[in-house]
Amino acid sequence: MQHEYEINDLRKEEAWRMFRIIGELVEGFDKLTGIEPAITIWGSARARPEDDLYEKTEEIARRLGEMGFSIITGGGPGIMEAANKGAHAARVKSIGLNIELPQEQEGNPYTNMSITFHHFFVRKVMLVKYAIAFVILPGGLGTLDELSEVLTLIQTRKIKPFPVILFHSAFWKGFLDWMRTAVLSCDFISEEDLDLLRVCDTPAEVAETVQRWYIKHEIVGKKALGR
Repeated sequence: MQHEYEINDLRKEEAWRMFRIIGELVEGFDKLTGIEPAITIWGSARARPEDDLYEKTEEIARRLGEMGFSIITGGGPGIMEAANKGAHAARVKSIGLNIELPQEQEGNPYTNMSITFHHFFVRKVMLVKYAIAFVILPGGLGTLDELSEVLTLIQTRKIKPFPVILFHSAFWKGFLDWMRTAVLSCDFISEEDLDLLRVCDTPAEVAETVQRWYIKHEIVGKKALGR
């Protein structure tokens, strides 16, 4: 009898979890609809304001914002804060999609639109769904996870083939070399998969890469269109 009660309690818990997931999805869709065109910027939460990478991230986001793109980040400190700060300076939508963590991650003060998620996978849906380009700066496991997921979604045609920009070639060199010498050589990926990536070393290069792609495809920021 006790076992049956435990099973029933588990079923109720799982049912409520499902509703919570649905609720997070609905909130995300409701709040973020209309922010396009937007660009998602990923990178380490551990970068400090005095770091060169922080300053360059801020400039990247500012340049993209001045082109008319909203900026989406994970809403936390480090690279995320720098990107939101750049968007704030450009006076465009600065979106932070925060996550509940055991070690509480506080939202940065440079967002003008913020949502906090409990489930990582729901947050990742929102980070990808509304973006039409991805800028990946140096980071750790979370950044690598997000990079590989975006590439997989493009590879499998679950999302359109938008630019995936890796910033700071020296940081990404080992990863790209491994992809070519280990993964590609084993025929686990194709050359076309590596062609999805673009490597940039200056904020101006990032902005030019995005602008070239979207002029070609007739999708540019609202300001660039004079709207």
